[in-house]
Amino acid sequence: MSDPLVSVVVPNYNYARALKLCLAALRAQTYPNLEIIVADDCSTDDSVAVAESFGVRVVRTPVNGGPAVARNLGAEHAGGQVLFFCDSDVAAKPDAVANAVALLRADPELGAVCGNYDPEPLIKDGLLEEYRCLQQSYWLIADEGRITTLYTALLAMRAEVFQEIGPFNPRLRETENADYGLRLARRYRILLTPAVRGVHDHDHDLRELVRKVFTRAMLHIPMYARRPDFPGGLTSGPRAWGSVAALAVLVTLALPVAFGAIWGLAPLAIFAAYLGCDRPMYRFVAARRSPVFVVYFVAVHFFLNVVMATAAVAGLAGWLASPRFRRLYDRPAEVS
Repeated sequence: MSDPLVSVVVPNYNYARALKLCLAALRAQTYPNLEIIVADDCSTDDSVAVAESFGVRVVRTPVNGGPAVARNLGAEHAGGQVLFFCDSDVAAKPDAVANAVALLRADPELGAVCGNYDPEPLIKDGLLEEYRCLQQSYWLIADEGRITTLYTALLAMRAEVFQEIGPFNPRLRETENADYGLRLARRYRILLTPAVRGVHDHDHDLRELVRKVFTRAMLHIPMYARRPDFPGGLTSGPRAWGSVAALAVLVTLALPVAFGAIWGLAPLAIFAAYLGCDRPMYRFVAARRSPVFVVYFVAVHFFLNVVMATAAVAGLAGWLASPRFRRLYDRPAEVS
């Protein structure tokens, strides 16, 4: 049986520096039969020039619409029997496409294959990026196996399955992957596997990272409320309880002031419980980095858990007060 054509779709917005490494890695794939399509979402940097210098096909959205719109546009122009979505800030390992195709061909019930990242960043821009890389790598390792969400940075699926499920919801800029994963998981299995790997250029700017973490956590609330099968809900799993515990630590800091010094034990006890929620992750980090970095990692992770918990409160308020917010995941008619 001949190797099916794989259409690699690279959604991009202003990632020219990482895009060079992404396309170089795609050119170095061991899989012999692929086309590369860069779906540029109205970049204002030299992303298009970078893509054209690699001789790949470039298509452009008419207006900036987010990654869902860019992926949909790339898929529209794809001619392959397999779609391989690769974010422009990810450099896929040389065997990533070949391994994904082999998994899809071996199991017709498999709807999609998602990949993981190395625990080192693609471009080192500071400690914050190193924190994010280790944290994301571990979370994906912990989730490996069958999943009911979707990780789109490295994602392979048969084109016929994409046509059956329909495009990504173009109304969603931040949580389109989770929405698509739930739609896909109703009909097919989704596999998160270490066989498909890449190296990710994570965010290194704290303001941008906080914006993403807050926005995504807030926008997930309507999905938690309307779809009980959504993984990692507000009261399920150590990650969710970690965010709750982090916010509780801050709230209980006022107790010793109001009721006496003995109440100072309360935030300490809750903080200990907070650390316990992610103990395996801290061991993962400690095995790779110095004790000083582990302290930094714990501090940043605590701060971002507070951000996520605050975002959840904001999302719950939006759910209760705004009918429009509750309808966030209502899909347009053209999205199945």
